[in-house]
Amino acid sequence: MFLSMIDKVHHYNTTPTEKRQINEQILIGGIEMESEKNLDQIIDEMIEAVENSKDDIYSISEESRQEYQTLSDQLSQLQQEVVSNINESDQLEIKVKLSRKRLAEVSNHFDKYSEVEIKEAYEQAHQLQSELKMMREKEKTLRQRRDDIERRLKKLDQTIDKANGLVSKVTVILNYLNEDFKQVGEIIQDANEKQAFGLRIIEAQEKERRRLSREIHDGPAQMLANILLRSELVDKTFKELGRAEALKEMKSMRSLVRSSLYEVRRIIYDLRPMALDDLGLVPTIKKYVDNMADYNQMNIVFSSEGPSDRLPSKYEVALFRLIQEAVQNAVKHAEATTIHVKLEVKPMCVTTRIQDNGKGFDTDEKKKNSFGLIGMRERVEMLDGELSIQSKEEEGTKVQIRIPLND
Repeated sequence: MFLSMIDKVHHYNTTPTEKRQINEQILIGGIEMESEKNLDQIIDEMIEAVENSKDDIYSISEESRQEYQTLSDQLSQLQQEVVSNINESDQLEIKVKLSRKRLAEVSNHFDKYSEVEIKEAYEQAHQLQSELKMMREKEKTLRQRRDDIERRLKKLDQTIDKANGLVSKVTVILNYLNEDFKQVGEIIQDANEKQAFGLRIIEAQEKERRRLSREIHDGPAQMLANILLRSELVDKTFKELGRAEALKEMKSMRSLVRSSLYEVRRIIYDLRPMALDDLGLVPTIKKYVDNMADYNQMNIVFSSEGPSDRLPSKYEVALFRLIQEAVQNAVKHAEATTIHVKLEVKPMCVTTRIQDNGKGFDTDEKKKNSFGLIGMRERVEMLDGELSIQSKEEEGTKVQIRIPLND
């Protein structure tokens, strides 16, 4: 679009005002495209950053789970060691009590025991007490390790829960960025398209005015000027050559009048078909379809169902323009040889289908400057209707429009 505008500036004899308007459109369009590109880039960067954060959180969660499992195994082993140590301590404590009893008996009856037996009783009691003390220190150490592991497990469990919560929240954020923010981008793109469509409407209006001015100047205006000259010639012929020659000139002048009238009616029909007001929607569409088929030498079939009652003017005008745009698209762009146009009028809605056997197109691929389709969507949306376009390459196109009759 911008290259075509630049070509207009450089290659056509545009006025300074037109050049300024075109340059403004180029600048606005360029800013819009850059803004849209920047927004998409920012959203993509945000999505990438959030996805990386999600991966980091997931890694932390997995590492915590692994450490939790390792500590759980250690805790289970420690608990077994603590139980074993307690059992050994209990047995050792019994032995210590027996050794103390033995030592007390030996101490009270030195005369009955030899020196060796007394020394052995003392050493055995001392050794058992030392072993019991060591066992209790070991039990204390084991209990401290067990308590420490239990605290770490509790913190890890909290970390895992928080990580899971964060993963869920990040997933929600990613869905929001991927879906809702993309919708924001589409809304901005739609707004840009509507703004470009508005500029195109203004440009089309000016172009249409120039075309009408040129057609009226080259057609009816020239013919009327010629008729005026011929009328003066009739008066001169009547005076100089007589009545018979004057009648010949008048017959020739009538032909010019008919041609002028035909040109005026053609221009009026292009602006708004009079048959739409006089005859209604169905006859006007039929006449338009027949004219398009004859002019383009192709097969265009029109059929209608439902009552023949007149619709409110806004519906008739909108439906005629929508069918006109769809048929022209099939003729100009689809290179179709056969077009089927069907109009179905029901009490609550009007449905029309335009189907061709043309080359079709990819509906997922947005084409630049597709202002015809944008204009059709605008008309349908203003009437709270629905527009459906089904097309595949080399398989033709089917346009279906449904408009509710709210009145």
